[in-house]
Amino acid sequence: MSAAEGPLVVGVDTSTQSTKALVVDAATGEVVASGQAPHSVSSGAGRESDPRQWWDALCEALRQCGDAAHEAAAVSIGGQQHGLVTLDGRGEPVRPALLWNDVRSAPQARRLVEELGGPKAWAERTGSVPGVSFTVTKWAWLAEHEPQSVRATKAVRLPHDYLTERLTGQGTTDRGDASGTGWWASRTETYDAETLAHVGLDPALLPRVVRPGEVAGTVRDSHDLPFSKGTLVAPGTGDNAAAALGLGLRPGTPVLSLGTSGTVYAVSRNRPADPTGTVAGFADAHGDWLPLACTLNCTLAVDRVAALLGLDREAVEPGGSVTLLPYLDGERTPNLPNASGLLHGLRHDTTPGQLLQAAYDGAVHALLGALDLVLDEDADRSTPLMLIGGGARGTAWQQTVRRLSGRPVQVPEARELVALGAAAQAAGLLTGEDPAAVARRWHTAAGPVLEAVERDQETLERITGVLSDAAPLLERRTDTTPRA
Repeated sequence: MSAAEGPLVVGVDTSTQSTKALVVDAATGEVVASGQAPHSVSSGAGRESDPRQWWDALCEALRQCGDAAHEAAAVSIGGQQHGLVTLDGRGEPVRPALLWNDVRSAPQARRLVEELGGPKAWAERTGSVPGVSFTVTKWAWLAEHEPQSVRATKAVRLPHDYLTERLTGQGTTDRGDASGTGWWASRTETYDAETLAHVGLDPALLPRVVRPGEVAGTVRDSHDLPFSKGTLVAPGTGDNAAAALGLGLRPGTPVLSLGTSGTVYAVSRNRPADPTGTVAGFADAHGDWLPLACTLNCTLAVDRVAALLGLDREAVEPGGSVTLLPYLDGERTPNLPNASGLLHGLRHDTTPGQLLQAAYDGAVHALLGALDLVLDEDADRSTPLMLIGGGARGTAWQQTVRRLSGRPVQVPEARELVALGAAAQAAGLLTGEDPAAVARRWHTAAGPVLEAVERDQETLERITGVLSDAAPLLERRTDTTPRA
């Protein structure tokens, strides 16, 4: 480990499948130590994880950081959004957490939208029309299917809240993650009493919303972690808001994140309220807004298609007229939570590589379709599209995004942007800076810019046409698929 120029901070990314920790020099942004540990997700009827796994993974990731973690002056947790963590009176999980990609609450999502005024009313009040990923729909599902779990619940948290609370002993969250619950009103920036009453959730069970730049608490006595008692703990935030901080994102710069899910977002000064539900009107972690569109199926879906074909994920081939809608786990954009994948236009001369390319095209299509809704009307369309996430360094992903967007694409060299954003938030506590300004000082967004190529309008129109023609079939699947 090289000698640090400034105090050390720790940024954490607790994602769907693993927890990563970075020890970062607050002065330079140098990552001086890192660690990572996996956790499991159930593969049964839903998508669930035991929150205690996240704590164990955090402990292991920090152990891998060695002595550097002992010297940290502040820590922040970035985490997967929307997950429903229910705790009993002792702070222990009542049941495994319902994760963002658990689609069992689709009926409850539809019913809640109808019962509380329709899509426009929801968008005006909370900034978003709640889909199956949102926490409020999961609470409604739990109340309907496991009332005993609801009765045993004495605290409701999000994944990043759970870890922050175990650090500090205090129940807190932040505006960025709270805005993905469906019970936080973006217009007033408070919990929405009408929504909570409708779903039977006592607001006393919810964490305090910590403001940007405010200290969430300090590390309490712990024999599990290397931090000294009294180490500052930042509010933390959801993964997308943390990545936006990690990039030092300015308003109007679009980001496309290729991970387990695919997301496209941009920082905005304007509070979003899309009544179509395509764009979620999230808050960001430093006082602005983060309009965002999300697909459930991204890198994992394409990798699954590659595995079925017996191909390397880069073994794409151009040409052909095949279309593949890779809705292997239902879909969020478009809102088809119980749909399955659809293949159209298969010919005798279609090659496996063309099929794989069609999977890439289908995964990118929905995100790019939402891009104009995410960006403000006066946004500069020539601004490079920031490509981040696990797929961002894959040549096939890069070329597909370039070809279907027609925009220049920038690939930041910095990795682990969620953890870096959390680290920047922790550093901001020490320096008094805006965390996004900290990240810009660290030059986290630096990376090669791939020039724009001509937009492949023919492929975009073909996918749009297939999706339109197949809508009745996809909707019929949504209505008839058995539900747990």
